[in-house]
Amino acid sequence: MNPSSDHARSYYRASVNAMPERPSLGADLNADVCVIGGGFTGVNTAIELAQRGLSVILLEARRIGWGASGRNGGQLIRGIGHDVSGFAKYVGEEGVRYLARAGIESVAVVGERIREHAIDCDLRWGFCELANTPAQFAAFQGEQEHLAAMGYAHDTRLVGPQDMQQVVGSTMYAGGLVDMGSGHLHPLNLVLGEAQVAESLGVRIFEQTEVLELIHGETVQVRCASGTVRATSLVLACNAHLEELEPRLSGKVLPAGSYIIATEPLPQALANELIPQNLALCDQKVGLDYYRLSADRRLLFGGACHYSGRDPADIAAYMQPKMLKVFPQLAGTEIAFQWGGKIGITANRFPQVGRLQQYPNVFYAQGYSGHGLNVTHWCARLLAEAIYAGHSQGLDIFSQVPHMTFPGGKALRSPLLALGMLWYRVRELMH
Repeated sequence: MNPSSDHARSYYRASVNAMPERPSLGADLNADVCVIGGGFTGVNTAIELAQRGLSVILLEARRIGWGASGRNGGQLIRGIGHDVSGFAKYVGEEGVRYLARAGIESVAVVGERIREHAIDCDLRWGFCELANTPAQFAAFQGEQEHLAAMGYAHDTRLVGPQDMQQVVGSTMYAGGLVDMGSGHLHPLNLVLGEAQVAESLGVRIFEQTEVLELIHGETVQVRCASGTVRATSLVLACNAHLEELEPRLSGKVLPAGSYIIATEPLPQALANELIPQNLALCDQKVGLDYYRLSADRRLLFGGACHYSGRDPADIAAYMQPKMLKVFPQLAGTEIAFQWGGKIGITANRFPQVGRLQQYPNVFYAQGYSGHGLNVTHWCARLLAEAIYAGHSQGLDIFSQVPHMTFPGGKALRSPLLALGMLWYRVRELMH
């Protein structure tokens, strides 16, 4: 096997439940739907389609969960991204209400899938948003009131600066908002468990099967090195790894680097000091920090989104100072794992979901901008609805939000966005 095709040497890879190798495509095959991409979007779209009685072939260029789905921070947090109220001019007030509900209900979809199929992925409920400034903490009150007005079914609690030691053993924060309807889990075990669910429903999954060419028509032909899949409908679920397979979409998503370190297992007393309630935590900075405890009491600390297209030479050396700024009590603690991956960023931080105008039997979902764990599952349901029934109201609402193509072509997209993000960070420091 090509080493670059195996999973990143992450904590998740080292603690995986089981990872069966699947064959590569070796013949010409037919299906109702061909799905390209073996992450959360592709695997869950395959599940939703198979549950509706359609035959599905899923093609993955490397391994199931190889990309962000198997490497991410494991934070299962409500919301679709940035404040969706800004999209009212495109989707109307009712559309905004739909998007706000989808941001909440998508978390429930993940929880239901885990419960229904008994997927062992270390799911723990509880999350705390962290305010870096008093103004951010003041905004949390409005957020809590908005959730209550929506009829949010889970406990939320404001934590003032004087009480922050109840949720995090750090002096950095001006307050927090605890949400017991969000949580954290082992993402690689989740996507691998979901792949087994898909196969139990009849989905045929092929790994190490790179798609070389798409030949559009009433029947889509998906050409690979050792076979071609012919299907009535096609789903592109490649996200940050789409590259030039579909140029109409690739310029609308920027692959940005994100990085995580994991400590050695911590003594119980120290783990309790750092995160007393075993919550997932995330701050409000432009280059945000997010962290949580693993099932074996390691601190998993992530963030530092890179838009330059170049990864740090030493991820641990890059991330450890950020961790120690939050938790100086971890000085001298060994970093046991370090890894990174690409997430798909859109210009407006809103996912792109729909079908190609030129080829209406080609569907896609991408650009989750860091909110992929829950939103992928929601978008998978919308894609399956549209393919099976010919129409999905939710898909129509998502599709009404316009998306710009990053300027400058492939060579200049990353530098231009890096420059823009630098401005946001400078502005953040000035306030």
